[in-house]
Parts: sequence; C-alpha cells; structure tokens
Amino acid sequence: MTDIAFVRSEIAPAMPAPRRVTGILAWLQKNLFSSVTDSILTILAVLFLLWLLPNLYGFLIGRAVPPGGTVEQCRVENVGACWAYVASEIEFFIYGFYPMAEYWRPNIVFAMLALLGLPLLIPKFPFKIANAVLFFVVFPIASVILLSGGMFGLKYVPTEQWGGLLVTLIISVVGICTALPLGILLALGRQSKLPIIKTLCVCFIELIRAVPLITVLFMASIMLPLFMPQGMTVDKLLRALVGVTLFSSAYMAEVVRGGMQAIGRGQYEAASALGLGYWKRMGFVILPQALKHVIPGIVGNFISLFKDTSLVYIVGMKDLLEAVKTKNDAIEWAAPTQAISGYIFAAAVFWIFCFSISRYSRYWERRLNTGHKR
Repeated sequence: MTDIAFVRSEIAPAMPAPRRVTGILAWLQKNLFSSVTDSILTILAVLFLLWLLPNLYGFLIGRAVPPGGTVEQCRVENVGACWAYVASEIEFFIYGFYPMAEYWRPNIVFAMLALLGLPLLIPKFPFKIANAVLFFVVFPIASVILLSGGMFGLKYVPTEQWGGLLVTLIISVVGICTALPLGILLALGRQSKLPIIKTLCVCFIELIRAVPLITVLFMASIMLPLFMPQGMTVDKLLRALVGVTLFSSAYMAEVVRGGMQAIGRGQYEAASALGLGYWKRMGFVILPQALKHVIPGIVGNFISLFKDTSLVYIVGMKDLLEAVKTKNDAIEWAAPTQAISGYIFAAAVFWIFCFSISRYSRYWERRLNTGHKR
C-alpha cells in the first residue's frame, strides 16, 4: 500500500470569523446580555427608554410651541415646551439689562473671544505667541473699554446692567484664566522650604476650602464694603470675579500639588543634577509632567467654576440662570410650561459648554498620553 502525501502549494484564502464572535449579535451578547443580571438591566433600561423618549419628544417637539408662536398657544391645556417664550426673551438671557442700542459692543467681545480663544486651543495653529499676547493682554483691555464705555465716545454702561450669558462667560473665562496660574503658585508655595511662604499658602488654601463658595461671595458682597474707607465702593462684578477666582485657585492648588507628589523623586534629583535652578526645574521638568497627570482634576475644577457662576446673584449680578429666573416671573408670558422651558434652555446652554470642555480635555489626555503608547 502506497502512502500519498499532499502538500499545498498556495496559501489558503482567509476565512471570515465565526458569526458567534463578530457582528451585531455578538456585540449585543458581549455588552448587553453577557449574564442574567445584565440581561435584566438591559430589558429594564429599554422599557424605561420606551416610556421616556415618546413623552420627551412630545414635550420638547411634538406638543411644543415653536419660536414665533403666541402666548395664547402656550396656555393651551396639555401644551409642551413654550419655545416662543424663550425666543422672545433670548436677548435678555444673553445681555441682561444691557442697553439694546449697544448690543453691538458685547457682540464684538463675543466675536473677539471666539477669534482669539479658539486658535489657542488648536495645537498646530501658527503664531501662538502673538495670539497669546492678543488674548491675555489686548483682549481684556479692549473688552473693558467696549463693555463699560465712558471713553472714545462710547456710552457708559455700569456693570449693574450687565447680565445673562454675558456675565456668565466673563466670570468663567476670567476665573479659568487666573485660577490655574494662581493655583500653581499656591501649590509651589505650599511645598516651599521657606516657613513664612509655606504657612501663608497653607492657611489660605485651608481657609478657602473650609467654607462654601456662597459664603465667600456673601463676604465679598456684605463684609468687604465694611472694611473699605468711607465713601469708597467696590464694583459688584469685581467682587464676584475676585471671590470666584480665589475660591477656585485654592482647589486648583491641591489638584496641582497632587500631580507634583505623583512625580518620582528621581525626576527632582535628575533636574538638580543638570544644574537647573528652582524655577527652571519646576517649569521645564516637574510641572509639565504634573499637569499632564492631573488634567481630569483641572478640567473638573473648570467645569465646577463655570457652573458656580450661577451663585453670583449673591452680589446682585444676574447671570444666565438668574436672568432666566427673572423672566420666568413675567406676567405677559405666564403659561403652564413657561418656567420649565426657560430652565431647560439654561440647562442646555450649561451642558453645551461643560460637555465641550470635557471633550476637549479628553483630546488632550489622548494627545499627551505618550508615556503609555506601545
């Protein structure tokens, strides 16, 4: 009997993976129905969505009164959201009591913020130094002149008339741009070997972190004028800016200090061995690594700061939420869904900004994740 052996002369064509490990059914089995508990939770979640989504669609779109509608339509029984009310009061939500004839001034500020701020957020955008000088030096001065007026033929508009999204963006942008550098300085001061500087930084951080923001704003509004010379007053917006910035900088300092403590001792010793001084050692070796490690914490503070701007009503400023609350009491638009429509609009604005900040931070986490690439 003769043995016949067969040797393949060509590579066998690739076969598709078994259906049980690929495709939509495999994904569902792996992620939604991998166990009895997961299957029960998935079914309950689907039932909840089947109940929620039709009602949500009906309130927001199906039974809603679109922009351009009338107040009588918003007063119909079982009506949905009154977007006609939001569209009618959108200018107040954005500008507050700012004079209508001067809306072009905050509009220019908004445009400058976008044109100068967005390029700074794009890593490969050219002329970074010139752009930074324009944003951090020229833009604040131009914004104060445009918004306040009183010079160059511009009508003077006191900060008491500012409000809405304008105030929210001013406080959040100023707070974010100043809280981070102040927090870094406080973190460095807390780790300083000079007893006076370390004690001052520790006392400031622990004092601010021991009280809520509303207490800081209340002190800035009520107590600060008592310590000022007779006849001297402090602008309400300035009080809010100082209070929010100092409060956020204290929390930022602890976040940065946590990142610095995560850096191995060898990095400090290696920087010292290179002959680098303290500031170069921190600026070129330690802080870049520390800040990379604590990006989620820094961004979390930024998001908290943006949302905490709604507390500036303590000092008499009408931010976006307070502007919505003020107009919700308007008699001319009194309707069953008037208030909830305004609050949904405010929540949507806050969500858009906070979600954008969060997504941008994820981008930087992936971009700076060089130490873990394979």
